[in-house]
Amino acid sequence: MKNYVGAIDQGTTSTRFMVFDQAGRVVAAAQKEHAQIYPQPGWVEHDPREILRRTEEVIADALSQRGLHASDLAAIGITNQRETAVVWDRKTGEPVAHAIVWQDTRVADDVKRFSAPGGQDRFRPETGLPLSTYFSGLKLRWLLENVPGARAKAAAGELLFGNVDTFLLWNLTGGMLPEVRSSSEIYGEASLDAIAGVPVAGILGDQQAALVGQACFRAGEVKNTYGTGCFLLMNTGERLVPSSFGLLTTLAYKFGNAAAHYALEGSVAIAGALVQWLRDNLGIIAKSPDVEALARTVNDNGGVYFVPAFSGLFAPYWKETARGVIAGLTGFANKGHLARAVLEASAFQTREVIEAMEKDSHISLESLRVDGGMVANELLMQFQADVLNREVVRPVIQETTALGAAYAAGLAVKFFSGLEELRANWAVDRTWTPRLAEADRERLYERWKKAVTRSFDWVES
Repeated sequence: MKNYVGAIDQGTTSTRFMVFDQAGRVVAAAQKEHAQIYPQPGWVEHDPREILRRTEEVIADALSQRGLHASDLAAIGITNQRETAVVWDRKTGEPVAHAIVWQDTRVADDVKRFSAPGGQDRFRPETGLPLSTYFSGLKLRWLLENVPGARAKAAAGELLFGNVDTFLLWNLTGGMLPEVRSSSEIYGEASLDAIAGVPVAGILGDQQAALVGQACFRAGEVKNTYGTGCFLLMNTGERLVPSSFGLLTTLAYKFGNAAAHYALEGSVAIAGALVQWLRDNLGIIAKSPDVEALARTVNDNGGVYFVPAFSGLFAPYWKETARGVIAGLTGFANKGHLARAVLEASAFQTREVIEAMEKDSHISLESLRVDGGMVANELLMQFQADVLNREVVRPVIQETTALGAAYAAGLAVKFFSGLEELRANWAVDRTWTPRLAEADRERLYERWKKAVTRSFDWVES
């Protein structure tokens, strides 16, 4: 009896394998981190072979927790960090170099050069995307031009390129490459011993997966995932909405033969990563959850604002030359104020993106569904409601990224009957309502916007 579906959640800092039952509850889970490689300032890399090893390990670990076997799984889905570029040898499976991670800024000069003739939105009509270091195309170009022999091998058909989901699917299925297919159908069967014969039947980028895991299937529904960065997606239904306010127009999902649904996306580069920076680079906290207790030692931010433009600003600004700033420091400020400013940065950036979404979509946000590691921070969630002047809703099942991939896989093999069953699985854990007076809210936001301008053009073009 196949009572479960599995999901590989391959993220920026770690890889998880999770097993869910038909109610969307977590049955088993295992997680392992992989190395973050920083060869030069602004460069971020991963070892694809390490990611593959971690994937195999967490699958085995999770299944062993409950004594599960491949025969217990109806299907497996994959979700992954997006825009991280991998090139590998078609015959040997060996990567030609480390993967270039989505945060990496080494192609900044290419962005400037290609933007010069027609601006940063030069290719937006064709792609829905601005020219940015974020996306995969220029990363692939860099690998072909800078790895010895890579371009010649690619021209001879000896190399393969993909994001991490492609690399994992190719390895887990014994060398199968995905075609352009929907988000939910059987692509092949796993050949890895622990899951041999299980259909791999769903693939979604991490943020699209979280949208599905949050059951945001209606136009106007929005989720925000607070992870390494913050990523907001608004379902715009079957309507493809071009952005005039700094967002991305993207595919949300396509289930089998059903019509494709689109989304507006706002990407914030640094959110949880700023808490890690406070921990690892400054040593102000011992572990990431400690940031909330430290921030609670003060009543407010003490006038301190932290704009974490470590690798430029993403939505809605798309300024590659911005860099991080701490503004408003006085002799009164202490580490508690800095911790509070670190948390508030994610909430302020979220408001900026939501304002852009409402302008582009002409839809007024009613509430914000939230997920990701930072939603356990109740101080942040309350401040998010305060600065948005909207309800913030955390679901009971917060592993929405993995859950979305499991849902896509389960739909493909009829483990789930349809979207109404998935909606019925979604339930509220906690809701935060705004408490801040309007004058205070707007004063704080105005000063944030002022701090953001101080980060502009720090790096000379």
